[in-house]
Amino acid sequence: MSDLTLILLAAGDSSRFELPVKKQWLRIEHDPLWLYVTNRLKKSGFFKNIVITAHRDEVKFMQMLCDEKIVSGGSTRQESLNNALKLVTSKYVMVSDIARSCVDFSLIEKLISCKENADVIVPALSVTDTVVYHNETIARENVKLLQTPQLSLSQKLKEALQSESEFTDESSAIVANGGSRKLIEGTLGAHKITYVRDLLALTCLKKPSKVSLIGNGFDIHAFEDAKPMVLCGVRIDSPFGFKAHSDGDVAIHSLIDALLGAAGLGDIGMLFPDNDNKYAGIDSKKLLHVTIRKLRDFGFEIANIDITIAAETPRLSSYKDEMRRVLAEVMQLPQGRVNIKATTTEKLGFIGRKEGIGVYATASLYYFDWTTEE
Repeated sequence: MSDLTLILLAAGDSSRFELPVKKQWLRIEHDPLWLYVTNRLKKSGFFKNIVITAHRDEVKFMQMLCDEKIVSGGSTRQESLNNALKLVTSKYVMVSDIARSCVDFSLIEKLISCKENADVIVPALSVTDTVVYHNETIARENVKLLQTPQLSLSQKLKEALQSESEFTDESSAIVANGGSRKLIEGTLGAHKITYVRDLLALTCLKKPSKVSLIGNGFDIHAFEDAKPMVLCGVRIDSPFGFKAHSDGDVAIHSLIDALLGAAGLGDIGMLFPDNDNKYAGIDSKKLLHVTIRKLRDFGFEIANIDITIAAETPRLSSYKDEMRRVLAEVMQLPQGRVNIKATTTEKLGFIGRKEGIGVYATASLYYFDWTTEE
């Protein structure tokens, strides 16, 4: 349908979801949920364009994974939708939530077939149980559970959402603005993921792949006199530290690159730009903590890390156990899954001339398995 745009809402913070992974980043085989839903609906061929809303901190990472337009969401569903609607030029727009991951194509066809019957077409489920409202039993035939996706006239929806009132779905905004709403029969396939138990009700979702993901990092820093030296979060007894925007912990910087590389999330410069003054002199353990939190939000678990520090000076053998302990604590890993090695370059190169230190890091990740959670 050439005059229909799909908006997928994926900017929520999963506040009611009980898992350590954000709902939209749960892995379906290899793909995060938001990408799985996008690709699934894209294959239907119903839509001229697809626009996806994302948390503002996730836009650039989501854009790396698809060609669809990613827009920054807002603090509410309505604000996110308004941001996406700015890109809609088609006559009709269909809005759905990433959490409704297994919507039947037949439901979409039914919505499209009714597009001229009202300003907004809405799938709805009837209630079969007795309904009590404010301790009063009411006629259940008058109660409907509204679902998404909902198909609207784009201009009618844009106008309706200019209201200062907050609406939890598109049809409520359009009706409040004087527009018309038509209900069609909804489906259990449009069940929404709100809690972990809801995942079990959706048969279209496949388990995460058990693949191992490997990333490498490499970083070097020159020495700077009269500056504290920190490696792997440990203060080293040395008359010089590192030239750097942050505290110069070259080992943690290399490790962050390895972790981001394994996750396919770019590099340390994307996450912590060196032209941002808020990172000037910052403790690199804080940067590592933020990286680990983002990896877990995005559906990754850390299997192990291995770090090789190449240094002619200072001697580091007596610090390796503490380095392992500190990194394991920051990364919330058993110490047995953190390995630290120190070597020299046999007096060769800038390291051999005692001008600086280089660090290689390797990290392995796997996908968080949501199917084992209850």
